[in-house]
Amino acid sequence: MAKIEKIVEAKSLTKVFSVGSRFLSTKIVAVENVSFYIRSAEIFTLAGESGCGKTTTAKIILGIEEPTTGEIIFKGKPASIWRHNRGEFMRQVQPVFQNPFETFNPLRTVDDLFFETVYNYNLVQDKDKAVDLITEKLVLVGLSFGEIRGRYPSELSGGQLQRASIARALLTNPSLLIADEPVSMVDASLRMSIINLFKDLKKKLGLSIFYITHDLATAYHVSDRIAIMFRGNIMETGPVEVVLTEPKHPYTQLLKDSIPEPDPEKKWDKQIKFPEIEHEEYLRSGCKFAGRCPLATDKCKSESPKEVRIGSVTVKCHKYEQR
Repeated sequence: MAKIEKIVEAKSLTKVFSVGSRFLSTKIVAVENVSFYIRSAEIFTLAGESGCGKTTTAKIILGIEEPTTGEIIFKGKPASIWRHNRGEFMRQVQPVFQNPFETFNPLRTVDDLFFETVYNYNLVQDKDKAVDLITEKLVLVGLSFGEIRGRYPSELSGGQLQRASIARALLTNPSLLIADEPVSMVDASLRMSIINLFKDLKKKLGLSIFYITHDLATAYHVSDRIAIMFRGNIMETGPVEVVLTEPKHPYTQLLKDSIPEPDPEKKWDKQIKFPEIEHEEYLRSGCKFAGRCPLATDKCKSESPKEVRIGSVTVKCHKYEQR
């Protein structure tokens, strides 16, 4: 069997934040013992509701946050080694953020940021070659240089600006794109065009993409594999078709059931109740999902479950431990 190349690997990541004043602080474990890997030319999705630790995990990979424990391995080298060559790391790992209007300075033209990126990374020195490089990347996302030249962010639509943001990230020919909720600020009619763009980039460039979302519909369409996250814990991981069509963990089942079926004649009457205070779940002993889970036992409320392998899926639930 051919060896699977892992472009990035997260090993037992834990991130603890102190919330409150210096003398009356509470420690919140935002990311708890999280492990996963992303293959070359793969779209790996981290999905879950807002506040579950997805963005914190992305910031740890980008080096914006330091893990309390655990480590990131990128192309076989620990993050501690890459810190000594931060510029090269950022050439290979590029972010695409949620709000494209925050990516670009509203007081500067969009092409200005493209030229700045080219020169900061010393990609080319000649302006004509810079224009050629910028044009090449814009064409990949369905734009032209003429569409951004001399224009300010406010003069472009949200969809155009997010495509421009992706093109800017591609300038350095990265190996990994970290896309944090990249379509949540884009009009619904344009979301699938952005999602399809990610699939095309993976195919054309062999690009690995770490896709972060709360939207299971887009996750199902774009992902190769998916990890479901809840209160800093990964509850279930596996091929997207298996995880989202045959969910094992009760939380994954809840997420799937919370998506209304596309039937205009069917009335949606399920009530999904969420607790008012999120930090209570972060502080809970045992399984973080026990307070919501209809299958929870006393063991779930006192002991943290271990990961169990079931076919191609890994699930963190006491229900499967006897298997």
